[in-house]
Amino acid sequence: MKKEAASPEFEGKSGKRIEGVSYVVLLVTTALGILLSVNQLFQLKLFGFFPIGSGYFYYILAFFLSISFLIFPARSKDARTVPWYDWVLYILCMGVNGYFAFHSYEILMAAWEYKAPTPALILSYVLWALALEAVRRAAGFALFIICFIFSFYPVFGQYLSGMLWGTPFTLNETASFHALGVESIIGIATRVVGNDIIGYILFGAAVVASGGGKFFMDFALSLLGKSRGGAAKVAIVSSAFMASLSGSVVSNIVTTGTLTIPAMKKTGYSAKYAAAIEACASTGGTITPPIMGAAGFLIASFLNIPYSQVMLAVIFPAFLYFFVLFLQADFHAAKMNIEGLSEEELPDTKEVLKTGWMFLAAICFMIYLLLVYRITALAPFYTILFLFVCSMFRKETRLNWEKLKNFIYEGGVVVGHITAVLAGIGLVVGAFSATGVANSFSRELLIFAGESIFLLLILGACTSFVLGIGMTVTACYVFLAVVLAPALVAVGLDPLACHLFVMFCGNLSYITPPVALGSISAAAISGSHPMATGFTCMRLGVVLFFIPFVFVLNPALIFHGEPLDIVLSIAVALAGSFFLASAFEGWTFGLGHLSIITRVFLFVGGICFIYPNWMADVVGLTFALLGVIMAKVWPVVKKEASYSSI
Repeated sequence: MKKEAASPEFEGKSGKRIEGVSYVVLLVTTALGILLSVNQLFQLKLFGFFPIGSGYFYYILAFFLSISFLIFPARSKDARTVPWYDWVLYILCMGVNGYFAFHSYEILMAAWEYKAPTPALILSYVLWALALEAVRRAAGFALFIICFIFSFYPVFGQYLSGMLWGTPFTLNETASFHALGVESIIGIATRVVGNDIIGYILFGAAVVASGGGKFFMDFALSLLGKSRGGAAKVAIVSSAFMASLSGSVVSNIVTTGTLTIPAMKKTGYSAKYAAAIEACASTGGTITPPIMGAAGFLIASFLNIPYSQVMLAVIFPAFLYFFVLFLQADFHAAKMNIEGLSEEELPDTKEVLKTGWMFLAAICFMIYLLLVYRITALAPFYTILFLFVCSMFRKETRLNWEKLKNFIYEGGVVVGHITAVLAGIGLVVGAFSATGVANSFSRELLIFAGESIFLLLILGACTSFVLGIGMTVTACYVFLAVVLAPALVAVGLDPLACHLFVMFCGNLSYITPPVALGSISAAAISGSHPMATGFTCMRLGVVLFFIPFVFVLNPALIFHGEPLDIVLSIAVALAGSFFLASAFEGWTFGLGHLSIITRVFLFVGGICFIYPNWMADVVGLTFALLGVIMAKVWPVVKKEASYSSI
C-alpha cells in the first residue's frame, strides 16, 4: 500500500488537518464501516440488516471512500484544515453510494448497468468523478492521469486500431458500466477491500495502537543489538516486521527510520549506508508474510485461491531477500570494524517478552488460522480480539479509550487510503474488461516476444518498473495482472509465480533511481545524498532484481514441485546469494577482505547459481571455487580507512 510523493505521510497524525469535528466524524464513520464489515463477514444480520454483495461494496465506498476527502487535501494549502468543499464531497460520496446501496437489488435485477434510469445515470457520472478525485488525492497526479485516460477508453477505443481497438461504448454506457457494473468501481479491487484487506489493515492498526512498534524494536535490539553491526541488523528485523504489518514502505521509513538510522550512524555506518539499509528493509516488508499489503490478497482473488497459498509461496523469496541484506550488513560491519551497541543501551530479552509476548502470539495465532482453518477474511478479526484480550493482562498494554480511538483512527486512515486508490484502479480494470483490450494486448505481447520466455519476462519487469514509478505497487500489480500476467501464463509458466513476478517487480521503483521513494525518504532522515543512497539501495537490494526471474522460471522456490527439487533449488539459491553478498561487500567468512578479481569470480558464480539450470550450477561452482582459491593464494589486507567512502 505504497504512498506516493504527492501523498506524503498523513498530516492529520500531527493534528494539523484532522481535529475537532473532522476527527469525530472520521472516528464515527470508520467505526460504522468496521461494524458494517463485521456484520457482513460474520453474517451477523444485526437488526435484520444484511445487504447483497454489490450493496455491501457500495456501503464500503460510502464509509471509506468518503473519508478520503477528509484525510487527503485537494491542494497543499489545505493541509492544515478541512475546507467546506471537502465536506461537500464527503456528504456527496456518502449520499451517492448510499443511494446505489439502497437500490442494489434493483440495479442487479433490472440491469441498470445497461439501461439506467435518469437519476441513477446522473449519479453514475458523480461517482465516476469522485473516484478520480479520490485517487488524485490519495496517490498523486501521475496515477490520476492514468486512471482518467483509461476510464474513457470504452469511448475512444473504437477509433484505435490493432490490439488497441476496443468494443465501442457511448459516454452514458461507460458511466453506467463504471458505477453500476460489477467489474469497475465495485469490481475486484473494491471487493478485495471489503472481503479481505480491511481486517488486516485493522490488525496492523491494533498492533500500533497497542504498542507493537516499540515491542518489535526492543525485541530486535535485545536479540541482535550486541552483535557485530547490531544497529543495522536491528533495523532490518524491526522494519521487516512493521512494514509487513503496515504494508507501507514510506510510512514505515518515516516512523521506524527515525530511530534506526541515527542508531546505525552512531555505531559507524555511513549516512547513505544507514539510509539504504532502512529503505531496503522497509521495501522488503511489503513482500513478507503474513500481510504484504493489498497485492497478496488481490493475487488470491485473481487466481481464486486461498490467501494462505499465496503467503506460503512468498516465504522463501522474502527470506532470501532479507538473507542477502542481513549478510551484506554483517560483512560491511566486519570490513569496517563496526561493533554492536553497548550493553547499557540494550533492553533485557526476558523483560521485552514479558511485556510484549502477545504481539508474537497474535501473529502466530493469525498464521495458524490462515493455514489450518483458511478463514482469510475472518482471521484478522479473531486475532484483533485475541490481541486486545491478551493486552488486558498488563496495565501498560491495557486497552483504554485513548488507545481505542487511536486504533479506529489509524485503521480509518489506511482503509480510506487504499479504498481511494483501488476505486480509481477499478476504473482501469473495468475499461479493459468492457473493451476486451486486455486479451488483445496479451495476445500481441506474445506475438512480439515470439518463443522467447526470457524476452517476455524482461518486457514485463521493465513495464512493472516504469508503472511502479507513477503508480502504487497495488495499482501497478492490478494493471499488469490484467494485461501481462495472462501472457506469461499462456507460455506455460506457473500462474501464481507469474502474478508474484509482477508484484515483486513493482517494488523495484522504491529503491531504484530516479524516483526511489523509499531511498529518498530514508536519505531525508539520514542527511545523505538521495541518488547516492538510491544506488546503494540497488546494491543492498540486489536480490529483488533477480529473484522474480528465478522463481518464475523455477517454481520450486515458491514450493511448487517435488520435495527433492524444492530442497535442492533452495540450497543452490542460498549458496548463490551468499556469493553475491560476498562479492558486493568485498568481504566474507574465512577469507576476510577480497580483491576485485575475486569479487568478480564470486559475482559470476553467484549469478550462475541463481539461474535455474544444472549446467549453470556447475559453471557457478567452478567460478566460486576459483574465487576462493585466488583469495587463499593471494589474500588481501586492507586498512579500514580505505573503505570509509563505501
